[in-house]
Amino acid sequence: MSRRVAVIGECMLELQGQAFGAMTQSYGGDTLNTAVYLRRCGQVDGIEVAYATALGEDSLSQGLLDRWSAQGLQIQLVRRLPGRHPGLYLIQVDDKGERSFHYWRDSSAAKAYFDTDETPLEAQAEQFDALYLSGITLAILPPAGRERLFALMARMKRHATVVFDNNYRPRLWPDPAVAREAFERAFSLSTIALVTADDHQALFGLGTPAAALAHAQDLSTPEVVIKRGAESTLVRDANESLDWATADTERVARVVDTTAAGDSFAGAYLARRLAGASPAEAARHGNRVAARVIQHHGAVIPAEAMADLV
Repeated sequence: MSRRVAVIGECMLELQGQAFGAMTQSYGGDTLNTAVYLRRCGQVDGIEVAYATALGEDSLSQGLLDRWSAQGLQIQLVRRLPGRHPGLYLIQVDDKGERSFHYWRDSSAAKAYFDTDETPLEAQAEQFDALYLSGITLAILPPAGRERLFALMARMKRHATVVFDNNYRPRLWPDPAVAREAFERAFSLSTIALVTADDHQALFGLGTPAAALAHAQDLSTPEVVIKRGAESTLVRDANESLDWATADTERVARVVDTTAAGDSFAGAYLARRLAGASPAEAARHGNRVAARVIQHHGAVIPAEAMADLV
C-alpha cells in the first residue's frame, strides 16, 4: 500500500565554489533535500512525496519545478506567486569538507506560502499519511504563517505521522527566545522528533553536550531520534519502550562535503519507518545513506551513487 508524504519548506538556488572564482549552479534546501532522499529510499515501498513551497513565475522557478519532477517529487502543493523569486545561497567548502554559507533570501517566495485564504497543502491535508517540516521551515515564515503551520500540524496529527527536524540556524531568528518557543510548540505537535544534538544545545543555551542530550531525552514527543555527529544515534519509541536503542554511524575514509548529511538521514529514516522498520533499524539505514552522501559534493548526490542503498 502506498504512503503519501507532504514535505514543506524552502528550496533555493545553490552556487558552489570559491568567491570570485568558477561556480557550479544547483539547488538545495534542507526540506527539499530530505524530500529527494525520502523518495529515493521509499520508492520501492510505494512512498510518494509531494513538496509544498512557493515559487515565482520566472524561468528559474520553472527550472526548479522541472528538476523536482525529474527527481520523482509531486509538485501539486507548490504555489506560483507573480513578482516573487526563489532564494539563493552560495556554499563554500574547506579542505575538511566543512561548509559555510552566504544567503540572499529576504524576498524568497517561500516566505509567502501562507499568504492566501487556503494553501494547496491545507486543502489536501487529509490525503497525506505524513507531514515533514524543519526548524528552517518555521524560521522563514512570518508569525501569521507559522501559526497556520502549527494549526496544520495539530490537524494532521489526528490522522498522520508528523515529523519535526530541529535544524536551527540562529541568523534566521530575531531572537533565541522566539525560536525556543516555536521549537517547543513544534515538538509538542509532532509524533517524531529528529534532533541534532549540537543544534539542540545551541538553541536552548545548554552548557555541555551531556546537558543537551539529557534535555533532548526529556522531550515529550513519542518518538525521538538524537543525532550526535560521529557518535552512535539514539532512538526511542514510546509506543514500544521507554528504553533508548543505539544505531552506530558509519566511518568514511574521506569526507568530501557534509552538506545534506542530516537531511539524507531524515529522508532515509522516515522511508524505513513508513515501510514498517523499527526506529533502530531505520536509524541504521539513515546513517548508511548519510555516510554515502558526505563522500560526494553537493546537497543532492547522483541517484546512481546510492543505487545500492534504496
